[in-house]
Amino acid sequence: MNIAIVLYDRFTALDAIGPYEVLSRVPGCTLEFLAAEAGPVRTDNGLLTVQVEASIAEMSAPDIVLVPGGPGEVAARAGGPLLQWLREAHETTTWTASVCTGSLILAAAGLLEGRRATSHWLALDELSSLGATPVSERVVFDGRIVTAAGVSAGIDMARSWRSCASAAACARRARTPWARPAERLARGLGRALARASQSRSQTRERAEGAR
Repeated sequence: MNIAIVLYDRFTALDAIGPYEVLSRVPGCTLEFLAAEAGPVRTDNGLLTVQVEASIAEMSAPDIVLVPGGPGEVAARAGGPLLQWLREAHETTTWTASVCTGSLILAAAGLLEGRRATSHWLALDELSSLGATPVSERVVFDGRIVTAAGVSAGIDMARSWRSCASAAACARRARTPWARPAERLARGLGRALARASQSRSQTRERAEGAR
């Protein structure tokens, strides 16, 4: 599974690094930071620079796209190649996602038209003006689009993806509402726990019979 975290000047570091720390540890995944152009990208406070080694043009079909928030989103959604790339990438993604005001960039690309989505609470009115249906929830799943309200919600969103049995299983379960694979996973875990409980009971019975 290929995961792309899209950066732009003045993004909020934790919006990107939080999910990165979770997703970079998923077996079988490759994760890359992308930007409109390869090179250094500064965070919103200017104290951290991420060296982006690949441009968005170099990854045409990621399985997951994640867009962080930050004050630089205003310029990022004003136009340019990023919006067109998001539209094209979304055609084949398993999940297209955002953290905080990154959802405004998805909306500017036309991906949230008529969809439920969340963002930083101060950005919900702007989200509505861009065609989305804003909701005050931490993480919102609407089809293949996932929006997280802030830093901790973005980490929880990434943990939800990681909770799949494997990265490959996540990919196979693409194109279905999140609830379905989650329910299957829960049923599988329930059956495993039931088998373990039955095995412990049988062991105890054999031990008692041997006394």
